[in-house]
Amino acid sequence: MAEEDIDDVDRAILYALQEDARNMSSGDIAERTGTSDSTVRKRIQRLESDGIIKGYSASVDYGKSGYPLRMLLYCTASIPERGEIVPDILDIDGVISVQELVTGEQNLLVTAVGESDSDITPVAQELLDMGLTVADEVLVRTHETTPFGKFDSKNDD
Repeated sequence: MAEEDIDDVDRAILYALQEDARNMSSGDIAERTGTSDSTVRKRIQRLESDGIIKGYSASVDYGKSGYPLRMLLYCTASIPERGEIVPDILDIDGVISVQELVTGEQNLLVTAVGESDSDITPVAQELLDMGLTVADEVLVRTHETTPFGKFDSKNDD
């Protein structure tokens, strides 16, 4: 599906699901979009099959769940292996995300959580053992997200 194939109804669906996918029924979304419940369900199925909706997950407060440390590790991998190594990094205990960066020397951003330094240190060591360079480590106090505003039809000019 090309970006131009995503219309205002699709954007409203994406916004609603980002707001609260667990409690947002297709009927609720239909009411917001002025479409039918079945239209919303079909659109969601298409967005899922086209890979635009990649899945559904819980937003976890790691601090409240016993893992107060969130560490960002800026790493450098060789460009040919950068994309291929991501699944291996995600397999490291404590790693919750990996982002490929396309500018700058550091080209991978690894996020890990843990109870203490003794949980995070092995993550950094495993990254080094994989042949990555860990250029910087940043401790994060909070992490909040919001739905992408361009999907919200109320923000149209």
